[in-house]
Amino acid sequence: MEVIFCNIQLPFCLLSSVFKNFNSSNPSFYYLYPKLKTMFKVNEYFDGKVRSIAFNTPECPATLGVMAPGEYEFGTSSVEYITVVSGVMTVKLPGETAFKAYLPFDTFIVPRDSKFQLKITADVAYICLYK
Repeated sequence: MEVIFCNIQLPFCLLSSVFKNFNSSNPSFYYLYPKLKTMFKVNEYFDGKVRSIAFNTPECPATLGVMAPGEYEFGTSSVEYITVVSGVMTVKLPGETAFKAYLPFDTFIVPRDSKFQLKITADVAYICLYK
């Protein structure tokens, strides 16, 4: 199975493997994935419950990420286009009073300079484009 976004093709099994084995404090991780140390920025939030790998597409910066169950709030500095790859994200967007569930391949847009809330009940994978 391949996941295709922004003219980039990534084997889903590779993405799953990278996040499953990710432990940046373990030197063997970079032995297995040496280009990650120099090509990509790895982000970690909420005590490791949210992790992402940042990269550049021909159109814009992006991240591929995973979230463990929990409740989170994020702020934006640019417009974010977030697409659910696997799992369900329950999101409360700025200006909304209720949460809405987003399923695989659903996309929601978060305005620049705003905050949004997420409720995650099972592991989720996503891609975020920053425009």
